[in-house]
Amino acid sequence: MKLAFVFPGQGSQSIGMMAGYDDLPIVRETITEASDSLGQDFQSLITSGPAEDLNLTINTQPLMLMVGVAVYRAWESLGGAKPSILAGHSLGEYTALVVSGALGFQDALFLVRYRAQIMQEAVPEGTGAMAAILGLADEVIASICQEISQSNTQESLEPANFNSPGQVVIAGHKNAVLKGIELSKEKGAKRAVMLPMSIPSHCRLMTAAAEKMRRQLAATTLQAPDIPVLHNVDVKTHRDADAIRDILAQQLYSPVRWVDTIRRLAGDGVTHIAECGPGNILTGLDKRIDRDLQHLSLSKSEAVREAISILR
Repeated sequence: MKLAFVFPGQGSQSIGMMAGYDDLPIVRETITEASDSLGQDFQSLITSGPAEDLNLTINTQPLMLMVGVAVYRAWESLGGAKPSILAGHSLGEYTALVVSGALGFQDALFLVRYRAQIMQEAVPEGTGAMAAILGLADEVIASICQEISQSNTQESLEPANFNSPGQVVIAGHKNAVLKGIELSKEKGAKRAVMLPMSIPSHCRLMTAAAEKMRRQLAATTLQAPDIPVLHNVDVKTHRDADAIRDILAQQLYSPVRWVDTIRRLAGDGVTHIAECGPGNILTGLDKRIDRDLQHLSLSKSEAVREAISILR
């Protein structure tokens, strides 16, 4: 048996998402610790919302980091096995780095809040967009993005997330995204829909934000991880702190190669993948990528205990 842990990013949040862990005190303690560090009551936000505040990028990014760390701490406290390797979807990569020992929890909280702020500032409201395209091959979507970008050099469109076979997210200027939706439907996409996000992540519109992030990372303590982390940008692990800083800066404007990540885990002998945090978005994606892997969703305390029992 070889165990990997994966950590979700934005999109897995919902009001009441931590109710299933109420019998695990360490979960609430971790959220309280993070709230005290950032000077904001995240426990109330998680429990009661409102949804519009929960979904603000500047709140969602630190929130998803803290709940991922909280669930991992609960796993450890219950005697769960140490994973052999870690990965995170976009923002979730920061959670993976905390769990790996490469990045301090408090440092990570401030980093992801800063990350959210500079991403929001990088593109004026209404300028950028993202859309999900279902049912087309990656190569077809890449050619659509290239065609639209070349037709108007003032606007750009790129594949942003390779989430699972037949599910790709595109990002760029809003008009280019709308054209991408239209052309994808013409090419036979099963669905092509705008996502409720004003920030076009993982595309060249985040280049300026990436340079700011690079400077912030240079001032942040990082060290070699105790558990390897497979990174989104190059689907490789890195031990050198400067290499990790560089890959985190690149992550802002590079696509999330999630399909390649899961296939690399399987190719390296991973047999079990546990999604560590509320929801089961990654578990759904991972099953579509590789059904031969054993998939565990730690979405409530009962599931955490059951997974520990299975792995024993």
